[in-house]
Amino acid sequence: MAVDYMHELGFHNMVSDGGYGVTIQDELLGIEPLPKEDIVALIDECKEKGIPWGISFENTPIRYVPDNSFMEATSDDYMETTVIPGLDPRNYPEIYKAFIAGEYPLEEELTALKKLPYVRWHKEYFFVEPSDKAYGIKKIMDHFHADYKDAVVFGDAMNDISMFQDPWTKVAMGNAIPELKELADYVTTDVADDGIYNACEHLGLF
Repeated sequence: MAVDYMHELGFHNMVSDGGYGVTIQDELLGIEPLPKEDIVALIDECKEKGIPWGISFENTPIRYVPDNSFMEATSDDYMETTVIPGLDPRNYPEIYKAFIAGEYPLEEELTALKKLPYVRWHKEYFFVEPSDKAYGIKKIMDHFHADYKDAVVFGDAMNDISMFQDPWTKVAMGNAIPELKELADYVTTDVADDGIYNACEHLGLF
């Protein structure tokens, strides 16, 4: 889903999918899936507890669900949703994301989720997806034989903490969470107040 934005901005390389997808010169080098055994255990727990769920098992903006219960619980249109009756994650070699319907604190009540990374972007459901952005950054820097010290990362939310590490420069947006600002080398203005531009100017990038 990030490809269109990459092209719109005139870029040809990007890190996506929570750090587990790397694109170089418009070619996806690969996306690493979630641990299959752990995802199966999570879906089984959701089935037992009557919690609506969905999965993505291919590199498309499509969410697959076993019935209409996920859509009835969320009315979500963020992704295209396709019903596959009898859907079972065991039947697919790789699972890239899972979607679990329910409001907070549902994620704290699922035992199988303790072994998996997740993030909540919507009130009605949360994503189970990779969350190690530093992993992808290092892969793309290694591809170009670039020094990690030359990288600059920007973040504002909890899912950015994984990339706020040495040896590169860490910039927190003015609207960032306190935990991120504490790890930052520089705190810029809010994202809506030219935060990225101001940070680039401060760092002498142009």
